[in-house]
Amino acid sequence: MNKAFVREPDSDSRVPCPGCGGHAVEVGAGPLNTHIRPEFRGRLGESAWCCISDRCRVVYFDLFEQTVRVDELQCAVYPYDSGATVCACFGMTLSEIESDAESAEPLRIRELLKKSRSAEARCSTVAVDGQCCLKEVQRLYLRLRSG
Repeated sequence: MNKAFVREPDSDSRVPCPGCGGHAVEVGAGPLNTHIRPEFRGRLGESAWCCISDRCRVVYFDLFEQTVRVDELQCAVYPYDSGATVCACFGMTLSEIESDAESAEPLRIRELLKKSRSAEARCSTVAVDGQCCLKEVQRLYLRLRSG
């Protein structure tokens, strides 16, 4: 395809998802290789964009608007499936975050914070969006604590 027809990102580096128009983050080959089923992996190059909306069915896309949908992933992943682990590296689930929000001490989340700073954390490879989950864990925890 002629590059003249490639949609360029806006000057502020935001790229809207072709499925929902929502915010997306750039990801490298690690998450793409980890999560996309082999028969669909060839649609995208070494980098792509990840839609972070839990309501969208498009997970990955490129600037040619090639897409990989939720049903083309190797397994269920958060945020597209609330039953999947929120933390891809260490397996923290939404129910564990809920339990911490109900208790006086968020022990599981504190342990996750320690682990996330260790060499065992592989966020850039195993997280669907290539990002550390702590921001999302904190957002969920605070939302649950406030009722």
